Parts: sequence; C-alpha cells; structure tokens
Amino acid sequence: MLQSLWRIACVRIPRFPIAAVWGATAGEQLLFSLGTPAKVASEREHWDDIPIVLTDAPGKRLQAVSAAAGRAGVRAGMRPAEARALCAHVHLLKWSDAAIGAAITQASAGLVSASPQVTPVPGAPGLWWVGASGFDAVGGEHELAHALLRIAKRWHPRSRVAIAGSCVVARAATWAGASFQASSSDRALVHVVPREQDAKYLAPAPLTLVPMDGELRASLEALGLRTAGAFATLNADDVERRWGNVGLRAWRLANAEDARRPVLARVEAQPAVEVELTIPSATMEPVLFLVRAALDRLVADMIAHGRAIAAVSITLTLDDARGALVNAPAHTVTREARAAKPLARVQPLFERCRALLDSWTLDAPVSAVRVAIVAVAPLSGEQGDLLDKSWRDVGAAEAAFERLRAELGTGTIVRAEAQDTHRPEKAGVWADLHEDSRAGKRTDDDWKQSLPQPYPLPTDNPTVRLHVAEPPPPAPAARRALDPPELVEVICDGDIPCALTWRGQRILITRAIGPERLFGDWWDSGYRRDYWRCESAAGESVVFLDRADDTWKMQAWSD
Repeated sequence: MLQSLWRIACVRIPRFPIAAVWGATAGEQLLFSLGTPAKVASEREHWDDIPIVLTDAPGKRLQAVSAAAGRAGVRAGMRPAEARALCAHVHLLKWSDAAIGAAITQASAGLVSASPQVTPVPGAPGLWWVGASGFDAVGGEHELAHALLRIAKRWHPRSRVAIAGSCVVARAATWAGASFQASSSDRALVHVVPREQDAKYLAPAPLTLVPMDGELRASLEALGLRTAGAFATLNADDVERRWGNVGLRAWRLANAEDARRPVLARVEAQPAVEVELTIPSATMEPVLFLVRAALDRLVADMIAHGRAIAAVSITLTLDDARGALVNAPAHTVTREARAAKPLARVQPLFERCRALLDSWTLDAPVSAVRVAIVAVAPLSGEQGDLLDKSWRDVGAAEAAFERLRAELGTGTIVRAEAQDTHRPEKAGVWADLHEDSRAGKRTDDDWKQSLPQPYPLPTDNPTVRLHVAEPPPPAPAARRALDPPELVEVICDGDIPCALTWRGQRILITRAIGPERLFGDWWDSGYRRDYWRCESAAGESVVFLDRADDTWKMQAWSD
C-alpha cells in the first residue's frame, strides 16, 4: 500500500550519447540544446538525420548508431568496416565519457526546473527517474509529464515520458506504442499509468523490459516464458530455489515491486575561471600566465571546501572570424589535463597544464581562456612533521615528475607492468606512470611505506627494551631477461644440458633443473619450449629448447 503513494516519471531521450558526442565534436550547441531558437533549429539538419556511429576505440564494435545510420542498415555491434560498407559517408566518432557526462549534467539541470527529484540512471545515458508525487495542486501528473517532455525535446524531438508507481513500470511505459514516424501531437510521447495498476500494466510487457541477468532471461525464454506476467505467476520459493537471489530480484520487478526511488538532485556548477585577452595572442605565453592565476584561485577555493583537484579542463576561444557570422557560436577548443593523483597544490597542476599547452598547436589567435575543474576528490588529511627526517612531500615528487614530462615529453616516467601471458619475454612491459591510473597510481600509504624508516630512539624507561634493526640481507643476484632470446650452443648428456657456449664463452653447467614445458599463443605465432635453469660458476642462466625448430636459446641470466 505504501508503494501506491509514490509516483515516478521516466524520461527517455533516444540515442542520447550520440547527441552528446556530436555536439562536443562539432564544437557548438546541439540542435535542440538549451536556449537554441526554434526558428534557427528548424532551418538546420538534426543530428539524428545524419549517419553517425559511436565506437569506444578504433576498429572496435559500434556502441550506438543514429536513426539515419540505422535506416542505412547499420546496427550496434557491427565493425566500423561493415558500417562504411553499408553507408560510405557515415561519421565515425569515438565514445567520450567526459562529453556524455557533461551532457547528462546539462539535461539534469533542465529537468530540475520541472521537479526537484531528478536522478540519471547509472549505465543508461539518456534515461532519468523524476519524482512525480505532490503535483496535484499545480496541474497534476499530465501537466508534469508534458513539462518534462518539453525539456527533453530540446535534445531529441521523439523523447518519451511516462509516469507510474514504480521505476520498472515507468521505464516500460516509455516503450508503449513507440513510433519512429513524425507526429505533430505529443499524445503518443506521454503515457501515465493509472494508480494501483502497475502489475496489471506490466504483465503483457516482454521480458526485455524487466531488468535481469542475461543468463536468467535466456533460461526463462527456454522455458517458454516470454512476458513479465508469465514470469510473475511463478511461485517465489520455486524461483529462489532455482535461480537464487538474482532470480528473486527479477521476479519482484516483474511483479512491479521496485524499491528504487529518485533522489533530490544537486546540480553543482562547475568551478571555473574565464578571462578574455585584451589583444588576441598567437603564442602561449599570455595563456600560461592566465592559467597559473586561474589555478591559484581554483586551488584555494577547493581547499576551502575540503577538495583536491583530479582533472582540469582548459578551453581556448580562437579568434578566427567565425563569430562574425550571424548566430554562429565562438570557435572553442577544449583539452583536459588529468593528474596522476588528486592534488591541492598549484605547482604540479600547473606543470601538467604547461605540458599540455606546449604540445597544443594554435590554428588562430587566442582571445579568451577558461580553466574549469572537471573532477575532484576528498582532500587528504596528511600532515608533515618537520622534525621527522623520514617524512617526504608527495606533492613535490609529483611536481618533479610533471617537470620531467614537460621537458622530455610523455612516456618518460614509466613503471614495469606485468602482462597476462606465460611467454617470459612478453610477461612485462613499460607503461606510462601517468596514463594507467588504475594499476600504476600509488596511494599516499604506498609512498610512505617506501620511505626509509628511522631507528627507534633510546629511552630512559628501563621497562622498554631497545630493539636495534638487524642489517638487511645481501641483495639476490639480478636476473636479466633477453628480448628477443639469443641463440646458444648447448651440449647435452642425454636430454640434460651439461655445457653451453654463449657469446663466445664456454660455460660448464654444474646443475640443470628442468625441463619446464611451456606452450600456447596458438592464435598468434605460437610457441612450444622446454626450459632449463642452469647453475654454473659464472652464475645462473635460463635456456630453452625451441620445439618449433629444435634450437637452443638463452632466455635470461643472473649476475
């Protein structure tokens, strides 16, 4: 009975990621973005009428396609080559989480003007939950639905809005009577499910409209269950016994029992500093001066709010005479500088921004500069002790890294990274310490643990015994790998190596351990090897017999 008190609206904007990436790529406002005059919009081609596809990386499968690309036969999941074969003039764009996130924030800010409770659906760009309770005094649910539709249509003219008592039913209702033909009426784009009718309304809906695991959906279809109502008629105990908690959660959704609720949205303005140059500059020197001053203000403001800066965006307004055109937006170019770890220090952030600007080629003079904070993190509470010689300033090390990158270029600060392979020469690579933030970024605790620890100080308390650290053991011999492995002559006693000749030096083997047989990578070049670890007076070496051509090769040695 409590569920009937809630009313939830679902706003669905078709192909929203394409709208966000296309608008960011074109460098201008979208056709139906906020504030675009209707007269100007009607004279321009809508982005959904242009064949556009999104892919997460070159050569990978398509993630989203526009309506025009779909009419040409292009479908999500295809390869870019297949899309170009079906539509030669297709626009291939890269999926951009930053552009999509900014567009979601902009659309959420617009929806907040109709209802204070707005929540973007995680993992589903273009879908929002909106609170629809308590609007009886201001026109009711239909008035709210049409207000939300007017806002959503600024992004796409075929956006849809539905209101129900649960999120799962509201989302399913946005697909009710869906039509891709143009219509002058908004009646087909708005649907309101009557109160207490959620389960009845959802019963004939296909299982694809009920969120559940793909394997569970395949099992239900194999049993002949095609609709939400057919699944809802099953006994809850039988569902839990066969499919566990995953099946029980999906069964409850099929019965319109959905505990999700939209929350009060808090749309925070992006902290930014924007400055116009008195005279457009064709060099970066004035820009660097303005960026440094902007970072001083932004860092001080973030520290006051207990935040550290994780990413900064720099937007340059170029004076290339585009602004002289009627209703033409200024030509802006935006680049993002992301630190290896969230910082609240100006110097390392400025060094990163300077490295970015040094590699930036200007096509026209710069007339304005905008520095904005894209991502923040909680400010670390680490305090330094001036009397503790073991304490080090982590920010100073990061600033030194940024100076090296600025002077020597990217790829100069690297670290060893293990690879998921059994072939020794490919088991490790050098990765950029800055770019791989998930595996390469070190936390403050990692830095502190790597610093030398002082010996304990003497004490006058007789009950406290002084423990003096023992000297560290001698370092083991360093093993040096060869890439590629080098040919070596091996003399065997039966199948066991007893002597080898490498680089003109004959080495007698005192002990050979093996063989360790490795094989794999059949999809690539493939390999079949017998490895031996050989001990001698000169040290330890690792050799292998390549079964592909019956040759011995040196893989590594220790000195």
